[in-house]
Amino acid sequence: MRDIELSVIVPVFNERLVVRQTIESLRQALDHLGISWEIIVVDDGSTDGTAEELATISTVLVKTHPYNIGNGAAIKSGIRMSRGNYILMMDADGQHDPTDIIHLVEVRERYDMVVAERSRGSQTEMHRDVANRVFNFFASWVCNQKIRDLTSGFRLVRADVARTLIDLLPNTFSYPTTLTLAVLRSGYSVAYVPIVVRRRVGHSKLRLFAAGVRFFSILLRIAVFFAPLKVFTPLSLIFFATGFGWYLYRVFDEHRPFPPISILLMLSALFIFLIGLLSEQITYLRHERR
Repeated sequence: MRDIELSVIVPVFNERLVVRQTIESLRQALDHLGISWEIIVVDDGSTDGTAEELATISTVLVKTHPYNIGNGAAIKSGIRMSRGNYILMMDADGQHDPTDIIHLVEVRERYDMVVAERSRGSQTEMHRDVANRVFNFFASWVCNQKIRDLTSGFRLVRADVARTLIDLLPNTFSYPTTLTLAVLRSGYSVAYVPIVVRRRVGHSKLRLFAAGVRFFSILLRIAVFFAPLKVFTPLSLIFFATGFGWYLYRVFDEHRPFPPISILLMLSALFIFLIGLLSEQITYLRHERR
């Protein structure tokens, strides 16, 4: 069996109208790369005939979930099936141009992960652009490194890195967020390649408010998992500043004795910081064990 250089994972859910065109365009693009490849399509419990459409497409490996588990679960199934040295993930809804793969593959040997960054001119909705900027800012603060596109589902990653971090990935659409933060906080290198994204075919399966809350909770979880002091230190400072400010107001403005609430708030600040410090030590021990 020849060594496979690139495994392409395409998660699908109710994409019957566009999946064949996506796979055909993808195969044409891969044929021009000059490297060995495989395409893994994971059908996440489609109910619109996507599975029947996939059955008529040759030269692809198909994994079918018995019911809808989640986009991230489909990616994890694809990672477990993959045999390539590198793994490329892309959506099947027509947003991503397969010819852009060459730009990611060209720099694969220099970086552990290459993310296709949605640039100006992309046909994306304004509210998602605003949300992505907020998430990018918060994630950049957590990682001490500028993140240009946190949620892009079009990316290439070394297979050994993906398999190392697979257990951290959620089963939902939030898997790109988790993967980006996990890769950066684990000390791997990341590059961004600007691309233009097209408008998806069909209706989006994301619910804006629910997805936003889920993305933010994922960011907090990963921040606590990889950099606890980034969360606990600001929280501790807020409690301490509130308690100390209330003390100054009561003592110097109202000329009253040290208020008990200030003592409570400042002691809470100390305990929160100590919890963060302990969590940081546990994080170091966990990385050493790995």
